[in-house]
Amino acid sequence: MIPIALTTPQAIEILNMKTIMNIAFRTQWVACVCSLCMLTVANAQVAETRAPASGGKNLDRVTVGNPPRKSLKLFTTQPAKIQPYERAPLTSKLSGYISEVLVEIGDVVKVGQPLLRLNMPELLDEVRQMEAQVANAAAEVTQSESKILAAKAVAESKKVGVTVAEAGTGRNEADYQRWSAETNRIKELAGRGSVTSKLYEETNSQLLSADAGRREAAAMVLAAKAAANEAAAMIGKAEADLVAAKAKQRVAEADLAKTKTMLGYAELRAPFAGVITQRTADVGQFVTGGTEKPLVVVERTDKVRVVVYVPELDAAMVTPGENGDAVTLKVQSLGGREFTARVSRTAWALDESNHSLRTEIDIVNSDAALRSGMFASASILLDKRDEVLTLPLAAIVRDGSGVYCCVVVGGKIERKPLELGLRSGDDLEIVSGLNATDKVVLARTAGLQVGQEVATLEPVK
Repeated sequence: MIPIALTTPQAIEILNMKTIMNIAFRTQWVACVCSLCMLTVANAQVAETRAPASGGKNLDRVTVGNPPRKSLKLFTTQPAKIQPYERAPLTSKLSGYISEVLVEIGDVVKVGQPLLRLNMPELLDEVRQMEAQVANAAAEVTQSESKILAAKAVAESKKVGVTVAEAGTGRNEADYQRWSAETNRIKELAGRGSVTSKLYEETNSQLLSADAGRREAAAMVLAAKAAANEAAAMIGKAEADLVAAKAKQRVAEADLAKTKTMLGYAELRAPFAGVITQRTADVGQFVTGGTEKPLVVVERTDKVRVVVYVPELDAAMVTPGENGDAVTLKVQSLGGREFTARVSRTAWALDESNHSLRTEIDIVNSDAALRSGMFASASILLDKRDEVLTLPLAAIVRDGSGVYCCVVVGGKIERKPLELGLRSGDDLEIVSGLNATDKVVLARTAGLQVGQEVATLEPVK
């Protein structure tokens, strides 16, 4: 009780001090109770993990079990990006004004379909000019062929002239021989006085005339042969002119073909079937040949190319080709729809910027559900093992001596070195070191000692 002699402020101060002391006492009491409870729980836990042996001492309890057989699969799941299997940004090779734009974005086009046209009147004029040059060259070829025929006809006539001239030479030679013999006979008679000298002179004149005719005939033979040679040379010249005319014709035809090819560039066509995804061309727009900016972009849609970058640790396990690794592609934007395929190809070398392997998967896109630019998740099955011995990760210890697990034999701990294989999640393949009947400690293995006596518990099913 508060003494009556105390003033009101003093009474209030005394009451406050008692309240504080009561609260502190109660707080300490609660803390003590909590500590006792925690100690009790800890002792209970320790008691649970130890069991009395036949000799009365407590043993550690361990959970044991046989290594199960499982089928393990190793996946690598990475983000993926869907790209067109083929993409063609089309630019103009020529400079000119756009006269027609035949497509819009989203249009489905066939291979070879015209997409836009340029107005190229100067090329049309060049085509007409080249066509005239080809016609002119063809006419020159025909003319050269006619000259060859004429030259051959002249050559034949000249050959006949040679024959005629040679025949005249024989006739004149015979006349010369006849008058030569007659002159000798008359000369002999005139020397005996049997004939007059005048007859000898007349006979000798005939001999001289025959000799002149003989020489004239020989000259005519030479002239005929020269004319024949000239005619043969004209044939050669006409044939050479024909070769030149044909070469000129081929040049003109090649120039025409080149000009027509260039004119063909005035029309842009789809290189493959697909969809128009970009269009920057408008009618009347002037296009500069060779510029990098595409006028239209065509993307192939019947098949897509899925690009995945596999980390370096998994890169060596990726197998491409017809029998390559199986892939499951999940596309969130399509409501989680899944597509299955196989790895088609890899870049083999790792990307230096992120030390990952570019991996490509080709997927048939028959319903055009997959679009370029979409993101997806790709799970690649890198490896699998069917019905192999396995252990959970918690049952395996790695230290300086190697990899091992603990087994219970006759109530005591033994260590068995292991050779590990494939890991899938928390399961590891046991290649060697264990039998299917071994009792393996499944947890808290690292703290156990060889020869330690333990009590075993079966795992909860």
